[in-house]
Amino acid sequence: MTIQRLDNVAVVVDDLDAAVEFFTELGMELEGRMPIEDRRAERVVGLDGMRSEIAMMRVPDGAGRLELTTYHSPVLVDRGLRDAPPNTLGLHRVMFAVDDIDGTVQRLRGHGAELLGEIVRYDAYRLCYLRGPSGIIVALAEQVG
Repeated sequence: MTIQRLDNVAVVVDDLDAAVEFFTELGMELEGRMPIEDRRAERVVGLDGMRSEIAMMRVPDGAGRLELTTYHSPVLVDRGLRDAPPNTLGLHRVMFAVDDIDGTVQRLRGHGAELLGEIVRYDAYRLCYLRGPSGIIVALAEQVG
């Protein structure tokens, strides 16, 4: 038996509206948004009294999705990872291929994004890491040449 596909990656955010705006600016499309609050969801996640809201973001070609989640109950837990370095155990980052890394970084800066390092040429790519909403590390890759 093998997996069929990577369905989505979920990231918990504290400001769902701001996260949706950020990833929309990046070029993702809002597929849908909905509250989640029933016993089945509590059982899946393992959180009693869970009330959350999700926004499903889709890449333009439809091949990948990012689920942005915020929790209303129980309250969000902040473990201080907003400024965690990229080598932190369990920390996730999400990478996107873009056609204009400089322009993309500039647009995302308008939504609070900050470069972790620099935009660097690495073989056939220009790469960078930025810190996005709720401290999410977003990597960008532009193929060159």
